[in-house]
Amino acid sequence: MPTQDRILPGVALMLAFCIVAPLIDVAAKLAAQAVPVGTVTFARFVVQAALMLPVMLAMGLTLRLSRRALALSFWRAVTSILATYSFVAALRVMPIADALAIVFVEPFIILLIGKLALGEQVGPRRLGAAVVGFAGSLLVIQPSFMTFGAVAFFPLATALFFALYMLITRRLSREVHPVAMQVHTALIAAALMLPALLIGGAADNWQISLVMPEGIFWLWLFCVGLAATVSHMAITYALAFAPSATLAPLHYLEIVTATLVGYLIFGDFPDGLTWAGIAVIVASGLYIIHRERLQARADRLAGPAPVPPPQA
Repeated sequence: MPTQDRILPGVALMLAFCIVAPLIDVAAKLAAQAVPVGTVTFARFVVQAALMLPVMLAMGLTLRLSRRALALSFWRAVTSILATYSFVAALRVMPIADALAIVFVEPFIILLIGKLALGEQVGPRRLGAAVVGFAGSLLVIQPSFMTFGAVAFFPLATALFFALYMLITRRLSREVHPVAMQVHTALIAAALMLPALLIGGAADNWQISLVMPEGIFWLWLFCVGLAATVSHMAITYALAFAPSATLAPLHYLEIVTATLVGYLIFGDFPDGLTWAGIAVIVASGLYIIHRERLQARADRLAGPAPVPPPQA
């Protein structure tokens, strides 16, 4: 069981994540005003690889992976590409807080995937909270759809792909060091994206093409990768110090930070309906966390299941 001395660093790192993560969105939104979404997404992984590869080598970690770990790393990279691209495409036109609020249905998607695809035990209360959370996302999507069109559904795609990304990460973390995991994902994602962007450019699909930025946009692209690297390492090590049940409620502070930076930099502020949707999503998420804590406590008190005696 984590001690208080270990939990406090975990909480501090989680708070750092909530502060730094919205800066990814700010830099991506600034860059996407003049740079294709595909190039912004590609830059995120290139910068991440460039920053983390020297750290990985200095730590004496290897690039070698087992076949299983390589397969998981491949799909982790694919889901990361799709989640990042969908969110950057949304940020081009949507306020940061609105897009992020929709993405916060990701825990509900993980819950439903666990129930429907993985056979995990999920009670009716948590399922009900997930349904309510989705309903809250519709309160955010509806005005966004009226204003921005189908792009309002892009954050929902981000939530789906990020949920899959998190499920893959859980399995991969049993075999691969967190630093090596970030490097492998970045290298594989960059290798997958480069030919796709070249093909997109040849087909005159501007948003899926590789374009050299000019002036200040080089800085915005670098900041996308830098903030992504710092925030992802912060949350990875936060989970190493403190249990997810302790840290999960703090994650919702990211919406507060995102709203603040969105207002200060872009002058965006959620309207009443959006705030109502955010409140429903957060309340539903906190209720699910509460129920999972109660279930975990009940499992601990129940102890391990008895082993049946061997058959004669």
